[in-house]
Amino acid sequence: MDHGTQHHPPAAAHGHHPPASPAAAATSWRMAAQATLHCLTGCAIGEVLGMVIGTALGWSALPTVVLAVALAFVFGYALTMRGVLRAGVDGRTALKVALAADTVSIAVMEILDNAVMLAVPGAMEAGLTSGVFWASLAFALLVAFVLTTPINRWLISRGKGHAVVHAYHHAH
Repeated sequence: MDHGTQHHPPAAAHGHHPPASPAAAATSWRMAAQATLHCLTGCAIGEVLGMVIGTALGWSALPTVVLAVALAFVFGYALTMRGVLRAGVDGRTALKVALAADTVSIAVMEILDNAVMLAVPGAMEAGLTSGVFWASLAFALLVAFVLTTPINRWLISRGKGHAVVHAYHHAH
């Protein structure tokens, strides 16, 4: 093995997060919104897929929501891992980074968007051809985005959440 080209991941891979940079201390709403949108993309793919599968199969709300949440985490982590892997990080480390970067954000989004879906009368039973189903799902994802953005801003300002991912992108 050529030790001159050996990959040395940032300290975050070893459970230590890099010190908060001046940029992290002055985290902008735009940066937080971009991180939330990135996270929401994976969540939305999984959420929509889970809702579509559960609704198409005629499942009740509980198994549909469980499937949607599970797929939201899978797709959310996968999108983050894709970017980290492109930075030259190994799969195990990329998974650790994705878990550190996205777990809180995805969990909050899933609680919020599923609460909205369950709260809208008839949304879960409406069926895939119903405007009520799609409008409720779009509204639920919008609520999740709006309410998760301040949480991501707070996390990033403390060198956590998507700040962990940025440490890998800027290290390579």
